[in-house]
Amino acid sequence: MLHLRVITPTERSQEVIDLLSNEPAVAHLIVVPGAGRRPEGDVVLCDVVREGASEVLDRLRALGVDRTGAIAMETVEVALSEAAHKAAHAVPGLGVDAVVWDEIEQRTGEETRLSVAYLVFLTVATVLAGIGVLLDQPILIVGAMVVGPEFGPLAALCVGIVRRRASMVRRSVLALAVGFPIAMLVTIITTWAMTATGLVSREMLLGPRPISGFIWRPDALSWIVAFLAGVAGMLSLTSAKSGALIGVVISVTTVPAAANAAVALAYGVRHEAVGSAVQFLVNVAAIVVAGVATLLIQRLWWRRRPRRTPTAMVVKRVGAADR
Repeated sequence: MLHLRVITPTERSQEVIDLLSNEPAVAHLIVVPGAGRRPEGDVVLCDVVREGASEVLDRLRALGVDRTGAIAMETVEVALSEAAHKAAHAVPGLGVDAVVWDEIEQRTGEETRLSVAYLVFLTVATVLAGIGVLLDQPILIVGAMVVGPEFGPLAALCVGIVRRRASMVRRSVLALAVGFPIAMLVTIITTWAMTATGLVSREMLLGPRPISGFIWRPDALSWIVAFLAGVAGMLSLTSAKSGALIGVVISVTTVPAAANAAVALAYGVRHEAVGSAVQFLVNVAAIVVAGVATLLIQRLWWRRRPRRTPTAMVVKRVGAADR
């Protein structure tokens, strides 16, 4: 369930109240006249079940509330209410499967910013993975996967493509196109520095690496694993199952592949650098294809689900009362 806080101009308040009052997905409607100060207007509070949230938000935006007032949304972890229980049963589908498009756009849009924090996390992850590759240590490689923030821009790219948000697509591509080269450059410099101090050597890269050797040898399984990870990652975002996202980021070798390419470039091992680059591109392409496909299927499924109109709900309740 989601909690909505709406600030609406006084002259549009009745329309908003009527809309929310007639929505079967809405419960706990509260109106506080004149409470809004910036922007000025009436404050309308309500809870809405996830499976009906997108429709409610679309209708509020159709009234121009997002332009003349404000709409804020947050997750309700626990709601002990018979009204909430009835609202959940009144709307087809399950909340865990629902896609709240405004929520997904907001959440993934924040991940497209080319911020200092994003660059630092990506650089640290790539350097860490580079050390893990040389030492053939899975703990370091997995740790780098967890630290790496690259799934955020990849998910935002998928959302931008499906929702036709050109600005989101541009920001996502920029974050990836700028972030990875910077991280790889720092990894190359770090590798040279560690080699000069005798901490690592070229022989470590060329020697047997039974654990990390797969990183620069892409095959059909690389595509399959990345595709499945893309599906799971997008579902974890749309269904608010963020815990599953950790399993996704440690199953895709985007950061390790970039790190392996950087280390191979530092030592002039061309064939391994090329193989790592191909592995990286395969993973990115598979994740994007899987993410876009998952969102398109979810959108199609939710559009085709049966819908109950407010009128139908009233008739049903009256009939139940007569019995």
